[in-house]
Amino acid sequence: MLDARDHNLPVGTICIEDLEIGMTRSVSKTIGDREIEMFAELSTDHNPVHLDDSYAQDTIFGGRIAHGMLTAGLISAVIGEQLPGHGTVYLKQDLKFLAPVRPGDRVEAIVSVKDIDHSKRRVTLECLCRVGDTVVVKGDALVLAPSRKFD
Repeated sequence: MLDARDHNLPVGTICIEDLEIGMTRSVSKTIGDREIEMFAELSTDHNPVHLDDSYAQDTIFGGRIAHGMLTAGLISAVIGEQLPGHGTVYLKQDLKFLAPVRPGDRVEAIVSVKDIDHSKRRVTLECLCRVGDTVVVKGDALVLAPSRKFD
């Protein structure tokens, strides 16, 4: 059996052979004006509900909110950096947006191993983002996990 170090897999990568149901990793980040503006620029989503205070005041949110996909991007950060980590390939992501994230909110993204299909190297991950005790995004991801065994 090959050792992960033989393939320069980054420290922190958890190969499928070492994953267990219930393993959990997380990341936290404060979403400020800078992050919202950068995401708008990168995504080309300049919806004024994200960028214009006076416009956003008259919406159902009563003020500006962060892009939902900016918040969901923190899930991607956990998957790509920690669980399973570098070498992971996204296959599918289902999300439900439950509450808005406002400028200045600290978002915690939490990812847990829900199911493992060793024969296909596929891992189902339960994903959620929360601000304090409020779940703002939840869903499942299906990923192809890195392996020490290379075909």
